[in-house]
Amino acid sequence: MTISLQFTNITVTDVDEALGFYRDALGLEVRNDVSSGGFRWVTLGTDAQPGLGIVLSEPHAGRSQAEGDAIQELLTKGSLPMLVFASDDLDKTFEAVRASGAEVLQEPKDQGWGPRDCAFRDPSGNHLRISQAS
Repeated sequence: MTISLQFTNITVTDVDEALGFYRDALGLEVRNDVSSGGFRWVTLGTDAQPGLGIVLSEPHAGRSQAEGDAIQELLTKGSLPMLVFASDDLDKTFEAVRASGAEVLQEPKDQGWGPRDCAFRDPSGNHLRISQAS
């Protein structure tokens, strides 16, 4: 049996603003853009992992009002799960993301547990770490 991750969702406050970050600063490519009921789901990907999609959507997209409100509150607090990306050139990626105006949480550094990484917040406040690919 083989199993792999196909999609992961990133909740954002504004899909267009998030697109500018994930597409332009991180270099992900738009694979699909679907609208329904006044909401959008934008799937991004990379040729390095062609079967994996990252889906951007707002807190209320496809959810009840109460669920969307709860997720919006967590997003506003910066309390949603951290995302970790890998880059084959951490310093170049760091500079591209910093140039986008993203909030820098940590410049590239060697961690005691192994990886060299850096950290940012995306425009919606999601915590991202980017580590040097091995």
